[in-house]
Amino acid sequence: MTDAAFSADRMFILAVLGMTLVTYTLRAGGYWVMGRLPITPRVRRGLEALPGAIIVSTVLPIVLQGGLAVGLCLIVAAAAQVRLRKEYIAVFCAAAVAAGLRAAGV
Repeated sequence: MTDAAFSADRMFILAVLGMTLVTYTLRAGGYWVMGRLPITPRVRRGLEALPGAIIVSTVLPIVLQGGLAVGLCLIVAAAAQVRLRKEYIAVFCAAAVAAGLRAAGV
C-alpha cells in the first residue's frame, strides 16, 4: 500500500471535521429545543407526521425523474413491505421488477 492512498490534504480534513461539527450541533440542538417545548397534541401530530413527510420528499423527486419503471419498483417494494413486513424481501422484489423491466426494455 502506498502512502498516497492514505493521505489527505488539510482542506479535506477540515471539511470533514466541519461537517461533523455541524451535524452534531444540529442533532443536539434539536434535542435541546424539543426539551424546552411543551408537547401539545398539535405538536405531537406534527412530529408523528414528520417521518412520512421526509420519506415522500426524498422519494418523490426520484420517482418523477425515473419514470414508469421507478414508480412500479416503488409500488412493488411498498406492497411487499406492507404484506410481508420484511425489508430485505421488499428490496429484492423491487430489484427483480427492475431487472425484468430493464430486460423488457422499459
